[in-house]
Parts: sequence; structure tokens; C-alpha cells
Amino acid sequence: MFLVSCNEHKKTEFGNPIYLDSSASVNDRVTDLMSRMTLEDKVHQMCQYVGLEHMKAAESEISPEELEKNDALGFYPGMRPEDIARLTTEGKIGSFLHVVTPEEANYLQSLALKSPLKIPLLIGIDAIHGNGLVNGSTIYPSPISQAATFDDALIKEGSAQTAQEMRANGMHWTFAPNIDVLRDPRWGRTGETFGEDPYLVGNMGVAAITGLQSKDLSGPDHVVACAKHLIAGSSSVNGLNAAPTDVSKRTIFEIFLPPYRRAVQEANVFSIMTAHNEVAGMPGHMDEFMMTDLMRDRWGFKGFYVSDWNDISRIALWHHVAKDFKQAIEFSVNAGMDMNMHGPVFDKLLIELVKEGKVDESRVNDACSKILEAKFRLGLFENPYVDVKKANEVNFSKAHQETALAQAREAITLLKNNDILPLQGGKKSIFVTGPNANNETIMGDWVYQQPAENVTTVYQGLKALGEQKGYNVSYFNAGDRSKKMKDADIDKAAQLAKKADITILVLGENSFRYDWPNKTTGENIDRATLRLSGKQMDLANKVLANGKPVIVVYVSGSPIAEPSLEERAKAVVYAYEPGSFGGQAVAEAIFGDLNPSGKLPLTIPRSVGQLQMVYNHKPTAYIHKYNTEKKVPLHPFGFGLSYTEFKLSEPKLSKAKFVGKDDTINVSVDVTNTGKMDGTEVVQLYIRDDVSSYTRPVKELKGYKRVAVKAGETKTVTIPISAESLAFYDKDFNFVVEPGTFTIMTGSSSADKDLMKTTISVDNEIILDKNK
Repeated sequence: MFLVSCNEHKKTEFGNPIYLDSSASVNDRVTDLMSRMTLEDKVHQMCQYVGLEHMKAAESEISPEELEKNDALGFYPGMRPEDIARLTTEGKIGSFLHVVTPEEANYLQSLALKSPLKIPLLIGIDAIHGNGLVNGSTIYPSPISQAATFDDALIKEGSAQTAQEMRANGMHWTFAPNIDVLRDPRWGRTGETFGEDPYLVGNMGVAAITGLQSKDLSGPDHVVACAKHLIAGSSSVNGLNAAPTDVSKRTIFEIFLPPYRRAVQEANVFSIMTAHNEVAGMPGHMDEFMMTDLMRDRWGFKGFYVSDWNDISRIALWHHVAKDFKQAIEFSVNAGMDMNMHGPVFDKLLIELVKEGKVDESRVNDACSKILEAKFRLGLFENPYVDVKKANEVNFSKAHQETALAQAREAITLLKNNDILPLQGGKKSIFVTGPNANNETIMGDWVYQQPAENVTTVYQGLKALGEQKGYNVSYFNAGDRSKKMKDADIDKAAQLAKKADITILVLGENSFRYDWPNKTTGENIDRATLRLSGKQMDLANKVLANGKPVIVVYVSGSPIAEPSLEERAKAVVYAYEPGSFGGQAVAEAIFGDLNPSGKLPLTIPRSVGQLQMVYNHKPTAYIHKYNTEKKVPLHPFGFGLSYTEFKLSEPKLSKAKFVGKDDTINVSVDVTNTGKMDGTEVVQLYIRDDVSSYTRPVKELKGYKRVAVKAGETKTVTIPISAESLAFYDKDFNFVVEPGTFTIMTGSSSADKDLMKTTISVDNEIILDKNK
């Protein structure tokens, strides 16, 4: 609700507006500015447009007819960039997105400062894993890759660095993190998520938000974070982006909402984006229960909502639950929406709706005040401009490069090793091929092409390090777009592989945002299979037929299910989308300079026929079996091998009984490195509620810790269990711990064979959050 200060209408001693006084409180400044604004002024703050240069480029690439279904490019038929510039000088635009240079950011701010109230612009961008739409940025591994590190602190560090690069380039708001909990790996945006587990996604989300925002957005190096997409678009009925989702209220609360509750209550996220999809017939952009009743009133969300790309209009155009754009605006704003992404007409129609009494002006006040609060907290009224030279100093700085490399190293996940890795000895020939071997597929989605000197491809990394170690490393391009591979090139690659001692096949999918027609995964490129796209298996089969050792490296944000390939390969390495230094990290793992420690943040099924395949399934999921398929996954959640061996002890408890809301039980595990190489293990803790009033998963991740252990050394890892670890939603959707026993499981993956067990008990019900 808009807070009214006792200083309302007051001015400073010399007649200057309070809202321009940097020494005044944010609340007083918002109150003062709001008192000077007309209804029209307030509505205009709720309007966002794409940048002028983006408009020009989009208009040259797509037609007006293609705009409705395009989620990447935007322009406004009948409006020219100079028209948008004029609206900005009139104070009729509150925000821009897709502004990718500090020069344009400064120009737009100069226009805004010509407006009567001189309100600066809030400039947003999709900085998903680094400021990837800006040329020359540090590109960190994609979110699914980051999740494989199980290293919250390292993700927080990379997020803080991303915020620094954004601010240096004139941007203040990132549409990240994506804290959708992945439940269907056909979804092309899998690489944009932190995986399938609510606890892991929540941890990574909190880490990213706190890195981006700090506690209160203050300071010149922080930005507004945006938790997205509310809610459950990752579990559509057919695996397609924006398709309907039809899951139970219980599933929504237990699987999809926990990261959002934590984003609000633990990280104070200041913006939330609603989802393209509908849930049980209710489009996300008009879901009053989700936006207002739950997130604001029950869980205390204090920030503002932004629509996804054109999605308010799609309430009418796609969902057909409003008769036109005007009614769609009425439904959305009344439900809690605060800003329209993106374009004209929204302001005119919303003003009409307020004057007609269909939208209360207090709803506009709420929206405008939160947007202004963000601008004040970010210091934009004092410093709307950026030093253009600073961008070159901050972008791709040494410290940022080191964090990106550290994330890539920790993410590398070893799925199979049949006594071949790490490669040692030298004086052998290594042949490298495959569509992802020597290009920027390692960068992931939401990245435009980066300077070649800023990118180490897999082949480049292998060649540089391999030749240092005495290997002869060669490469052949058998086609770097999987859908366009040619038989003649495949045959030639197989012949070259026959002459080499070892072949490294770099396979997977690509989410090239700058080569959209050839994307095989990523936003709006969903998959009907988990198998390799194009003719990659033709290449693999012909290379394997030579009988020489083959190492498979997967570069992909989406999981690959090729059981027969993995059975025949000597080793399988999952590199995910490892970012700017992905090739270096892969090479270090192949040659043993790096001992892999990544763990799968998602279950890899054997085929789409096993879907839904998740580790935290309900007890009756596998009572029966498939006729033509095993009922165990290809690789379980949390799995990842090492070049050494670890022995984990049975879990030890600080006590066996849990009493009270603020109680904690510490679980300790001894980790012994029984091998000959130093390494890092990720100790994982799962719980199971043995008897519950509603069914609960067979296991739920509730803690993890990375521990580096030298060969022959033993270290003790301690992981706390809190009331939150044990709680779930009862019949009235209160968040409670029911009395009873809980099985505690610790180990190196979610697979039963990798876990050891003990038990704790709770005597009395504990209520953590009561449904209002």
C-alpha cells in the first residue's frame, strides 16, 4: 500500500522539492513526488518500451504480422523512434528494455530529464547469466550449469559482478533469476532454470537475488532483480513454452512456490514477472490469488510486478478470457499488475478504466509508488547517467573472468569413466569433432555473439592444454549446426577419427539467440525428444564403429538421453553451457588439471517415455513398471563421479528429537578420500516424512555442502535441519511440521544405493505459516 508521510506536500527550506533532496528518506521522496503527479503521470510510470536501436533492428527483421508471436523482437507499427523519443521527453514512459549500450542509455535519460518532473528511466535487460545481450560482457555458465556447482556463494558472487557490469552500461533491472522449478526437460528453457528441486532452486534464487540487489538496492553497483515466472510454466501439458499448465493446488504450493516464498521473505526480491501460461484455466497475468492474496498479503511481497513480453494483451488474444486489450488491462491491473512490457495504448486505456471506475486509482498509486521507490533506492535521481569509459573497464574484468571460470570448473559433471580419464602420458593423437566443439554453443541462451578473443571453445581449450602435455590435437568441422550436418562431412570425420588414438565427440544442443532458425533448444524452442538433434548420432555411430576409444562431451542446457551412446563411450562428461571459459574448464577436466565435482541438478531420463521422471516423486509412482522401458533413470538427480573415491560415514545426529519452531538438529557426516587424487565431494541430505496426512515425496533435498578433501584425508561435514526442512502444507494450506518420525538420508546422490539413513522424531505440531 502507498505510505503517506507526515511530510506530504512539504518542501525544503529553499523551495526545492523534497523528492529531489537526496538527504530525505525514500518514503518521503516518493510521497512528495506522488503528490505532484497527475493520474496520467502515474500511469505513464507503468509503461515500458523497447529501446530505439532495438526498434530499428526489429523493424528490419520481422513484419508487423509476426509481432504477436515473437517474444524476442519488438517495434510499434505506425510509430517511429522519434515518436518514442518525444514521449520520453514528455514523461510518458517509465521504463525501457533492450537498451544495450551506455550511449543509448545516457541519451534516453537525457530525454527523460527534459520532462516536467524529471523522473529518470528504469532500464531493464535480460541479464540471465551475465549481461549477455551486451557485446563484450562476462558470460557466466547458464543457470542449469550454475546449479550443478551446488555452490550458493559462487553464484552470489557472479550475480554481484553481473550487477556491476549492468550498472556500468546504464542498466538497472535484470529479468532474472528464473526460479521456475523444472519438471519437464522437453521445455526449451531448461538451461535457464536451476533444475528440478525446489530447495536447490530456492537456494540458488536467493543467492542470485542477494548478489544482484544487496539488501535494499542501494549503492551504484546493484540492480533490481526479478523472480520469474509466476507460476509453473515449466510443467505445461505438452512441454511447450506458454502452453497450459494443469496441476493441483498442492503441487503448486509444494513444488513450484517455495522458491518464490523464499525470494520474497529471505531475499526481498523487488520485482516479479508473471508467466505466459495459464494454471487450471487462470492466466498468470490476471491471477489475483497468486499476485495479491498470496505473494503480497500472505508472504509480504513489497516490490512491483511486471508483465512478460506483451502478455497483458494476450489475455484477450491468446487466452480468450477478455474481449479486448482494454478489458485485459482491467483484469490484469486489478489482479496486481504494475508495469506493462511493452508498448503503446496501455496508458490510454488504463486512464480510461480509472475514469470509468473499473480500476481504482489506489491500484495505480500502489504500482507507481513501488516503481518510483526502486528508482530512488537505485540512486537514479542523483546519477541517471553512466561514464561510457567505465563500461570498458568493468566488462569482462579480470575478477569477473575468474568467477566465470570457477563456476565452469565446479559445474563439470562426470557421468561415466571407464578407466580413460584423466588423459595422461601424452605423445598420442586426439581428434576432436562434433557440432558443439568449436563455436559459441558453450555460451547458452540469452547471449548475443561475443568477441572471439573472449571465448575459449572446447576445441581451443583441448588443443591449448593438450599440446602443452605432449598430445597432437586436431579438429574437423563435421557441421556446427546439428540440423544441417552433411553425410559427406560425417564420413570424413569418421575417417579422420580412425587415424587418431582417441576421439573426443562434442555433442549436444544449441540455443544460439543470434542464429534463431538453427536453435535446437532455448526460449520457445522446445523438444519432443531427449535424443540428440540432427545427425549427431550418425556421426557418433560411425566414429564408434572404428573401435577406437571415444570420449563424449555434452554441451547443452537441455539433458541428453542417449543410453546406447553412453554405453559404448569410454567416458561421458556433461559440460552444460559453461560460458566464456567453458573450453578451458572442459580441457582441464579431460587432462586431469581439474577433478570433476559437479552434480546433476536434474534427473536424466532414458527417454521421453519415462516422463515425468524426477527424484522427488510420490510413493506410488513406480508401483508398476513399463512394458518396454526400465523405470530407473539414466542418471539420478545429484549424481556426479570423481577421479578419486570418497567414503561417507553414516549420519550422526546432535540429537534425535525436534522440539519447537526455532530448534535445529545438526547432521554430521565424515568424508574420507580413499583414492590417490585430491577432490571435492558434495554431501547431500534428504528427508522423508514417514507418515503424513497427505502424501509426500519419497525423498526431498534439504541440505548440501561442498567439501574439498585431499587424498587420504577425512573431513567432517555438518548440515543443519530446521523446522522449515520438515514442514509441508496441511489440509488448510498452513505450513506445518506434523508430529511423527522423519527419515534422514545422507550421501553423494539421490540414488538409494548412495544414501545412508537415520531417524529423528517430532512430538507436537509446529506451525510456521498460517493461511490467512
